[in-house]
Amino acid sequence: MKITVIGTGYVGLVTGACFAEMGNDVLCVDLDKEKIEALNEGEMPIYEPGLETMVKENAAQGRIGFAIDVPASVAWCDVCFIAVGTPRREDGSADLRHVLRAAEDIGRSMTKPICVVDKSTVPVGTAAKVRAKIREELAKRGVEIPFAVVSNPEFLKEGSAVSDCMKPDRVVIGSDDAEAVALMKELYAPFVMNTENFIVMDAAGAEMTKYAANAMLATKISFMNEIANICERVGADVNKVRIGIGSDPRIGYRFIYPGCGYGGSCFPKDVEALIGTAEAQGYTPALLKAVGEVNERQKRVIPQKIKERFGEDLRGRKFAVWGLSFKPDTDDMRESASITVMDELEKAGAEIVAYDPRAMREAKRLLGENERIRYAKSKYEAIRGADAMILITEWKEFRSPDFYEMREHMKTRVVFDGRNQYDAKIMEKHGFEYYQIGVGRPSGEGFPEASDFKEKEEA
Repeated sequence: MKITVIGTGYVGLVTGACFAEMGNDVLCVDLDKEKIEALNEGEMPIYEPGLETMVKENAAQGRIGFAIDVPASVAWCDVCFIAVGTPRREDGSADLRHVLRAAEDIGRSMTKPICVVDKSTVPVGTAAKVRAKIREELAKRGVEIPFAVVSNPEFLKEGSAVSDCMKPDRVVIGSDDAEAVALMKELYAPFVMNTENFIVMDAAGAEMTKYAANAMLATKISFMNEIANICERVGADVNKVRIGIGSDPRIGYRFIYPGCGYGGSCFPKDVEALIGTAEAQGYTPALLKAVGEVNERQKRVIPQKIKERFGEDLRGRKFAVWGLSFKPDTDDMRESASITVMDELEKAGAEIVAYDPRAMREAKRLLGENERIRYAKSKYEAIRGADAMILITEWKEFRSPDFYEMREHMKTRVVFDGRNQYDAKIMEKHGFEYYQIGVGRPSGEGFPEASDFKEKEEA
């Protein structure tokens, strides 16, 4: 098929590349001229494992191209995907300006029957708005051209988006148009060999499915972090509690790892958008509100532990931060816990030396020039002379560090693990003070006072 994808961000670029990989002719369009020029030179705007190779190979075969000419791209295609951003507004609702702008462009430019597919994450009712906007533009032109609007939410995970797209666990199609559904089934046939994974419903149901899925996953994370915080206070080990409840097949182990909070472009935005959707209908979603509140509080757990260890005034202290992206295998720092952690430490006067395998350039762009934050070329360079190391992102290269080298470089052997990645017994064996999320001390001991450690350091 001839496919146009409007938007060359994370979703649009991955989707376009995967459709091209399956033999379709794909044209990705964007109004950002510099981005399109870079893509035509083979430069990726994002880091995603396997994406660069796939794009370059399909570009060389002539199956994928990049352009800024939206009208010509729309007139050329059989299927037009809308994969533009839906940023969060101040009130938490999704901003649909880019989606409706794309719909306007389609209505102004289409010259033959096409299928328009909403791939962007959008609130319930957006498909109807897109349909109305296209009809409005066609009416202005005084023409009648048949078209269909389909909701087809994406379920891609950053870090494994290419794999998720090529081997989806489900494809959700929202449409009451039998011809459009048949077209989508044909398009996705190479991706979904098991027809049970091709799920058809109405557009409102498909739009809601996306929000409900992300809200459910965010809820599991915040629930486990809430349990972790209780564990600390009662002297329990959340790592063992996690195994205890995860062994129940009704619960399972996925998304019940305690940590320093979720981030990224999806969970925070989508939970807020779903809250906004509910409130617009006069309903107060108390659980969803609590999910977001717990997550924001969780991002401050590590800074609080650091202050309990070293004191409220961190001037003269240096901390190494391992990991800046919100999760491994991406350079995305949107809503990352690292931003909150470094901000809290910086306010307390601390010096920060950060390292991330992929997100260093993004960090410099996002955080700008800051005399209190420096960036190291390696994880071991970051810990030289550090009072403590803070693990934020569980990149593979951080899983088995050389603890002897860490001892050699660090000023004091203190590790704050925001992902509970290391074995406490091994850390103790190497002489590290090791702080995890959700691991309490024996009842009555409480947290050590900063003054206790200060006396030991002076001694």
